Amino acid sequence: MEFTYVDLAHWARQEHYHHYLSQVPCTYSMTTRLDITPILQAGQSLYPAMLHCISKTVQMHAEFRMELDADGRLGYYSRLHPCYTVFHKDTETFSNLWTEYTEDYAEFCRRYRQDMERYGGIKAMQAKLDTPANTFPVSMVPWESFDGFNLNLQKGYQYLLPIFTMGKYTRVGERYELPLSIQVHHAVCDGFHVCRFLSDLRAVIANFPGE
Repeated sequence: MEFTYVDLAHWARQEHYHHYLSQVPCTYSMTTRLDITPILQAGQSLYPAMLHCISKTVQMHAEFRMELDADGRLGYYSRLHPCYTVFHKDTETFSNLWTEYTEDYAEFCRRYRQDMERYGGIKAMQAKLDTPANTFPVSMVPWESFDGFNLNLQKGYQYLLPIFTMGKYTRVGERYELPLSIQVHHAVCDGFHVCRFLSDLRAVIANFPGE
């Protein structure tokens, strides 16, 4: 895992970065619907499939891998891994697990199943310890579809990594749609970047499982 520092003096969006990080701290979320028909038609389990699709798209764009180091310096990771929630029906609580990302879908699913077998039954909030710094959060609310979703983080103005939340998918005609909310920091990610990300994510899903 590499962490590359951004040369702010020569960065095209340095003015926007300082404005939205310090002068007018701003995070925002966007909710949309994704056509997940290719995943369901392939007979794949939706959660690990979407974890892989989202992770694959995250690797394409540096602005979705940016973070501040311990000294407040901006940089981006060479790779991010998904850190996701697992629900426990008996206690009505959840745990966080993370799985190492690989572009190979079959291998990612193998790692996901292995992590679920080892840690899925652990009720602690952090079921799989030693979560690396280069992870991003993903969760799912499978009981309800939604048109809007946002998180309120007390210290969110210093948190630059994206946060993804999925909801319950619904059938629309012959297709299936999944609501997805993306929360980002305006200092590193504008509406343009979110829309480009979604366009690429839709292409990844349409080409599922891809090469």
